[in-house]
Amino acid sequence: MSSATSAPTAFSNDELVRLLELLRGADSVELKLTVPEPHQQSTVAALELDPLEAQIRQVFFFDTPELDLDAHGVVVRARRIQGKGGDSIVKLRPVTPSELPEELRLSGAFRLEVDVLPGGFVCSGTLKGSPDAADVRSAANGTFPVRKLFSKEQRQLFAAHAPQGIGLDDLTVLGPIFVLKLRLVPPSLGRRLVAEMWIYPDGSRILELSTRAATNEAFQVAAETRAYLVEHGVDLSGEQETKTRKALEYFARAQAKKKS
Repeated sequence: MSSATSAPTAFSNDELVRLLELLRGADSVELKLTVPEPHQQSTVAALELDPLEAQIRQVFFFDTPELDLDAHGVVVRARRIQGKGGDSIVKLRPVTPSELPEELRLSGAFRLEVDVLPGGFVCSGTLKGSPDAADVRSAANGTFPVRKLFSKEQRQLFAAHAPQGIGLDDLTVLGPIFVLKLRLVPPSLGRRLVAEMWIYPDGSRILELSTRAATNEAFQVAAETRAYLVEHGVDLSGEQETKTRKALEYFARAQAKKKS
């Protein structure tokens, strides 16, 4: 999936067939919507989102300055989470569920999920770890080895899919991004809706609304959620951006400016 799409109202027949294939092999589906900056304030007001109820997160990505991992479909990330500590992931995207090793699929730390945005979808496989939040901060500051933020299982997955010759300790810190995450259950929707505001160092923002569903209820949940958002005046036609891709490209440009 590209970092931005034009958000058509429906998928083609071929796209629907592919989506159904991915859903059959995935653990869950996450329905996502990016709200353009001009409409973010009105969306916050319409959905009565209270920033004082949000959880604070600090997100760091790790890649080469040229984004070699991203080019190979590998995402490496660590976070510090208010009240919860830290976590880390090694993510493969895109993936085809049937092509993954059975050992990986059976891991309790691994999750296969289909992300669906207006105009596009992608299946990702994520292997999660739980480093100490203090270690995440130290790694970001260059005083703790990046590789130690990741479990043995994560390091093996990274080694199997990263470009040859690139190790975890070779990666550049891309971040941090300040994130406000708010969970709510609107009575008229009857299911959990998540709002995330990603705030970049230059003040630009991404507001993403999402809800997670079982794969066998994806289309029903999508219809119900779309109706709820339309009823509240949320713009569904804006250009869609994935948070990860925007973050990687943002910090890659920042690294390039430092060198020039």
